[in-house]
Amino acid sequence: MIFLSRIEEILLLAIWKLGDNAYGISIREQVEKDTGRSWQSGAIYAPLNRLLKNEYVRTKKSKKPSEMGGRPRIYYRLTQTGLEKLAAIQKVHNAMWSDVPELEKELG
Repeated sequence: MIFLSRIEEILLLAIWKLGDNAYGISIREQVEKDTGRSWQSGAIYAPLNRLLKNEYVRTKKSKKPSEMGGRPRIYYRLTQTGLEKLAAIQKVHNAMWSDVPELEKELG
């Protein structure tokens, strides 16, 4: 099994959660919400391009420019391969964490 980088995994999850509304800014906002930290806009595009190159996502350009004008939005969507990769990663995570006690309790 080929593993993804952590940011690639986070991006795939964000795209899956956003469904038809997954474009650059909304993806970054979802990642910030999920991770609890601020992300530079440019920080997501290199991993998004890797996901696109590996055919885990596909893109679709909107037919009209964004509300603010300028270029049309580029929307991202998981491919079947991307969904399968995400499901495999979830399975690995579940197996790895299955017999670990609640760590918050250990912090006391």
